[in-house]
Amino acid sequence: MKQPVKYSTYCIIVTIITVIALASACVYTYLQDSIIPFWIVAVASVSIIVGALIYAPLSVEVTDSQIKIHRPLRAKTIELSQIESMHLSLCSPTMAAIRICGSGGWFGYWGWFHEKDLGKYFAYYGKASDCFLITLRGGRKYIIGCSNPQSMISYIKTLLSQRA
Repeated sequence: MKQPVKYSTYCIIVTIITVIALASACVYTYLQDSIIPFWIVAVASVSIIVGALIYAPLSVEVTDSQIKIHRPLRAKTIELSQIESMHLSLCSPTMAAIRICGSGGWFGYWGWFHEKDLGKYFAYYGKASDCFLITLRGGRKYIIGCSNPQSMISYIKTLLSQRA
């Protein structure tokens, strides 16, 4: 089963405005005939965008043994055998979440966050309403979002019950 990640309007607007601002900064420094500032801005812009593309979630796929979070430059794999099934549930992150290191809307929500009731978790989602929480046996938590989270949760629970 594979589901796309749907980005919120906020994510789309923030991403577009930021990319336009970075491109504008590159063009502006280039037109100033300042080669060193241009290269500094260009390298910084490319680095920031590539960093986002490493983590930005595109889709979530569940196979017989894994959950794969597809991202533009690589995929994150979580083994189903590592999941504690009793913690697999629908979960919406709140505005009270503290971003430790990651994105709060630029190319989606991804990175380390902390919430009072959930603790520390790694997020991969586009809309807070489309998320579910996975807790691994080692205690690591992931909040993952996709376009139809309830069917994804049901499918994962079915696979986990077949393994038990």
